[in-house]
Amino acid sequence: MENSTVASHFSLTMFINVGYYRYPAFIFCLLLYCFITCANVLLIAVISREKSLHEPMYILIACLSANALYGSAGFFPRFLMDLLSDTHLISRPACFSQIYIIYTFASYELTLLGVMAYDRYAAVCHPLLYHRKMTVKKVSILTALAFIYPAFSVSACVFLSMQLPLCGNKIHKVFCANWSVVKLSCVPTVANNILGMFVSISTVFFPLFFVLYTYFRIVLVCWKSSSEFKGKVLQNCFPHIVSFVTYSTTVFCDVALSRYDLEKINPIVAAFLSLEFVVITPILNPLVYGLKLPAIRKPISRILSTGKA
Repeated sequence: MENSTVASHFSLTMFINVGYYRYPAFIFCLLLYCFITCANVLLIAVISREKSLHEPMYILIACLSANALYGSAGFFPRFLMDLLSDTHLISRPACFSQIYIIYTFASYELTLLGVMAYDRYAAVCHPLLYHRKMTVKKVSILTALAFIYPAFSVSACVFLSMQLPLCGNKIHKVFCANWSVVKLSCVPTVANNILGMFVSISTVFFPLFFVLYTYFRIVLVCWKSSSEFKGKVLQNCFPHIVSFVTYSTTVFCDVALSRYDLEKINPIVAAFLSLEFVVITPILNPLVYGLKLPAIRKPISRILSTGKA
């Protein structure tokens, strides 16, 4: 171990000096954050208010919106401050807090999408048994597990990272990331790598393959069914498919970016790719579910037209 330190601050090095353009960028991102907050709060309010939406699929959509608010709150306030700042230093406690929030947000998104895939599978492949398979108790248990397991597994990863002696404090991102901190370690990180791999498999790859399996089974059922049935299935499953594909793509871009030499990438492109999964998903989910599903779209239109919540 040489020149190891306990860094009191980390430096986020991916911010680009854009001069006076920082102010339009700040306003744009602030409006974006306001839209994310308002759109997801509206979706949660509509689902809470309408008794006809008190069903597993819509409850899980409300959970996705709550997660979007949680993840956005862990990213945007700090990011907005950095846009207006000349120095992009973040304290050690704030950095690890941001890592925890962003990584749990990412994990919650995938585990919730996995539970939603099971709900769609039960509805399409076992319609007569659906209400026995997706009881209030079972939905509550699955939703609780979707939040509890990532919370503890990410905690373990962050705790191990906090124990590492570091040989630097520069993080090549616009927000704190666990792998970026681990790469600063002055000592071997075998334990971190093993735990990180286990957490990735259990919170990323397992939900990923489970969703693919459920949709394979749904496609088999639809293949032998009428056009009318296929249309109804597509209407109910399309928003979930869009959410899943979009989120998987953005997460893949971020993971690939963290393993690549950022000096070889255009800084604007690198910054955009690193922001995708914390920005696009919170924006896309309320738009996809709010506009595509008639059961949600109608009460939203009614609320917006009357101007009453």
